[in-house]
Formats: sequence, C-alpha cells, structure tokens
Amino acid sequence: MWHEHLLPLWSSSPTGDFIYSSPAVANGVVYVSSHDHKLYAYNAAGCGSSLCLPLWSSSPTGNWITSSPIVANDVVYVGSDDHKLYAYKASGCGTSMCSPLWSSDPTGGWITSSPTVANGVVYVGSGDHKLYAFHL
Repeated sequence: MWHEHLLPLWSSSPTGDFIYSSPAVANGVVYVSSHDHKLYAYNAAGCGSSLCLPLWSSSPTGNWITSSPIVANDVVYVGSDDHKLYAYKASGCGTSMCSPLWSSDPTGGWITSSPTVANGVVYVGSGDHKLYAFHL
C-alpha cells in the first residue's frame, strides 16, 4: 500500500514551552498561546520560508497559558493560569512584544477554559468552579 506524506507549509520558531491551546485564526493571523506565559501571533499564510517568526508576542502573564485564544472585534482574549483574563489588540502594538489592553481582576482559580464573546460580554470559566462575565 502506498502512502503519501503531508509536509507542513511552515512551522513557527520554537516558543519557550509546550503549546497546549488550539489556535484561533482571524483576518489572516493565527494566534496561539504557550506554556511559556505568552500569546503569539503569526501570519497565517506563512513568512516565505519553512520557519516563521511571530508577528508579535505578548509580554509574559503571571503563569502558564493553556487557554485557547478567541478573537472578536479586533481584540484577542485569552485566560492564564495566573487566574486572570487578558485582552490584546489583535493587530499588535507596533513592536515585537505587546502589553495587554487590560487584564481582569483575579478569579479564584486557573483560567484554562477558552473564552467566548457575545453581545459585548466575554465569558470564561475558572478553576474555582465559577463562570465569569466581563470590563467590554
């Protein structure tokens, strides 16, 4: 039996740790979070070579990020194991490392769930057994 091997179009340069999250794609940019406490943004079409650097990455949060990001209204939302929800401008900040637009007050536990946005509210579950609705 004959098998074809599918080769990747491109891969990212290594992040500082594992990637547990699922990526989110919006407006030609793919976003993924890493266990190295950062969110990364890459050109979804690649960079013209097999190894691509990020368009930008977030400044480190206070702990791992295992939450999958979501993009809504040009903002990327992602939870962190430091108990906070973070919001970043989806188009970046003009430099290679971006600070958040805002971060939430701490919840009572890790935010490993993926946020969702509806009607101007971002919802996310926390390790403290609670659902939180958030400052849009």
